[in-house]
Amino acid sequence: MLDDLDLPTSISAPGTSVVIRRATPDDLQAIMQLLSDDPISAGRGDIANDDDRPAYAAALDRIIHDPGNELLVAVNRDDAVVGTLQLTVIPGMARRGSTRLLIEAVRVASTQRSSGIGSALMRWVIEQAAIDLEAPLVQLTSDAARDDAHRFYRRLGFVDSHVGFKFYVTLPASAAQ
Repeated sequence: MLDDLDLPTSISAPGTSVVIRRATPDDLQAIMQLLSDDPISAGRGDIANDDDRPAYAAALDRIIHDPGNELLVAVNRDDAVVGTLQLTVIPGMARRGSTRLLIEAVRVASTQRSSGIGSALMRWVIEQAAIDLEAPLVQLTSDAARDDAHRFYRRLGFVDSHVGFKFYVTLPASAAQ
């Protein structure tokens, strides 16, 4: 289903444009940097440490090879990665069998925030949900501490309608690698 997305594609933001394309292993360092560029992610251990590269590389490989997932990057004219997000298609039984499009790990480089790139990315995703993915519901979660992100999502028309819960599982030492 996500392979139906017409990529790469160019989108416009005020005063700039970016190309959205599927992430490749060559983008790994840039994605790690985007994650570490975010104070909340960095506080959770996303610090772009080379020791963590194998874990990130394995995750990227799983996402790339999972037909229900896409990791996308936004690149500028210099082919520098300035944004990323992950899309997951969730087939469902609720809402009369509706498909949901889950957006995760939305990041825009700190030097590019408030440039319109994030808004353009999200508008493109919403358009794709309707046109290519036939997903009537686009959803995301956002850390409770991300007040600026919450205002951003509300401005785009997202409604904070649900309460999310997490449970952290202790993995056996052999699986925690």
